[in-house]
Amino acid sequence: MNAYIAEVVGTAILILFGAGVCANVSLKGTFARGADWIVIAVGWGLAVTMGVYAVGSISGAHLNPAVSIGLAVNGDFEWSKVPGYIIAQLIGAMIGATLVWLHYMPHFKDETDAGTKLGVFATGPAYPNYFANFISEIIGTVILMMGLLFIGGNKFADGLNPVIVGILIIAIGLSLGGTTGYAINPARDFGPRLAHYLLPIPGKGTSNIKYAIVPILGPIAGGMLGASLFRLLFKGKFEMIDMISFVVFIVVLILGVILNKMLLKEKAASLL
Repeated sequence: MNAYIAEVVGTAILILFGAGVCANVSLKGTFARGADWIVIAVGWGLAVTMGVYAVGSISGAHLNPAVSIGLAVNGDFEWSKVPGYIIAQLIGAMIGATLVWLHYMPHFKDETDAGTKLGVFATGPAYPNYFANFISEIIGTVILMMGLLFIGGNKFADGLNPVIVGILIIAIGLSLGGTTGYAINPARDFGPRLAHYLLPIPGKGTSNIKYAIVPILGPIAGGMLGASLFRLLFKGKFEMIDMISFVVFIVVLILGVILNKMLLKEKAASLL
């Protein structure tokens, strides 16, 4: 198995378990319906753990475009491989989401709330505010990227690293996840969101594509910023790539302000 196929498989496993726990907790008629946020956070942590165990020895188990880009910023991954990894991760995420739909097909049919169905596949904000939502995704992904680099700098018993990474994901979900659903991974959100758009899910409603820019650009900016902060604080390095990381961070925040103004104009126009 080559590295790109491994990223497809690993990301599919991630989404199968991750979106699967969302479906199990949310959809009508499941035995787990109504279980709380802790179940979802633990489910996503274990999803990452299993994905890393599956393909970590083959591709490094990035499973996340923000991680691939962040590792490239840190000098641990070749930039030439980043596009292929991202494509593989998106394909894997769509496959995983499709498997979740197949597994829970009767429950998707019985569920009447379109928002609940979308929530199985994609993230959304507790309070729609592009600037604040970008901030949440950036902070979460900065912690993810720096946490992965912290973990990589320590020695654990053989085979324990994926568990530690899973614990990091659980910690992010429990502490920071309630604002935007902590995508912290463009493939995790956009792949399943695209699957939701394409799949014949009855009564699915909108896929809220206009929000997708937040879990795409926010994690990318956060991954780059997290890697550059690690380089600056722990390696004493600040080079051109790190300057680019900070510029990307600022541009994304400015975009959040612009999108908020557009959102306010749309709301005002709807009241006329």
